[in-house]
Amino acid sequence: MTTLRPAPPAPTLGAHTFVSMLARDVRVLRRELFTFLSRTLMQPLFFVFVFAYVMPRIGGGDGAGFGRVAGVSFATVLVPGMLSTTMFISGLMAVTVPLMMELSYNNEIEDRLLAPVPVWALGLAKITSGAVQALVGAIVVFPVVYFVHDSAEPPQIDLGNWPLLLVVVISSSVLSAGLGLLMGTMLDIRKSNVLFSLVTVPLTMLGCVYYPWAALQNTQWLQIAVLLNPLVYSSEGLRASLTSSMPHMPTWAFLLVLIGGTAGVVWLALRSFTRKVQH
Repeated sequence: MTTLRPAPPAPTLGAHTFVSMLARDVRVLRRELFTFLSRTLMQPLFFVFVFAYVMPRIGGGDGAGFGRVAGVSFATVLVPGMLSTTMFISGLMAVTVPLMMELSYNNEIEDRLLAPVPVWALGLAKITSGAVQALVGAIVVFPVVYFVHDSAEPPQIDLGNWPLLLVVVISSSVLSAGLGLLMGTMLDIRKSNVLFSLVTVPLTMLGCVYYPWAALQNTQWLQIAVLLNPLVYSSEGLRASLTSSMPHMPTWAFLLVLIGGTAGVVWLALRSFTRKVQH
């Protein structure tokens, strides 16, 4: 006689379960806090020190030439640019590298698949964790890029437009983590060097980090081409909310991409993640 067993309950996404999954990433971050801080701070610290402190003192100008035209110091240009690239790299790496390792030889992702939640919720937890690390990176780097400069050329920062700043920072963090999840499902760990050479370096160099988007108006083809770079909209959004006196991309333009693009990237990333782990 065949005994009928009740079907296992369908996975549901509860707040307690979701927080528990995030707690694991928080513990890992606390254990590797020194590595995270050193990786996050090194590049912005040395870049700002050389171009905003050393160069003006040795007569090298403001480092970009644009500052003299706009009437602001190069330190002012660097603050939003360094914040945007820190959030982008922190959120991207926080998701992509661990995910590629979990999907590699040891296939650690199977342990997480045992959680009583939908598969897409695991991907959402990774995006949330990466976004939090991107936010932490921005908070840690802000004092560095704000206080390290030549005393004669301080950055001109205005925090009055904090609602716009909040929208830009949150959407940029989620966008970077979403891109990290999407790339983590597409790249093999043996080809992770591609992430550094073909993705992060071109994105940061052409992401309006060290110059405003408006400064490219004399090179119109490049000004149009960099619009494919998601980092441009984060940099310009922070520039508009922190240094509104500088020329920047129209507010509606970068908000449209940051909010709409973030929603689209997260959807694609969760779909790609679900297909990858269920394959």
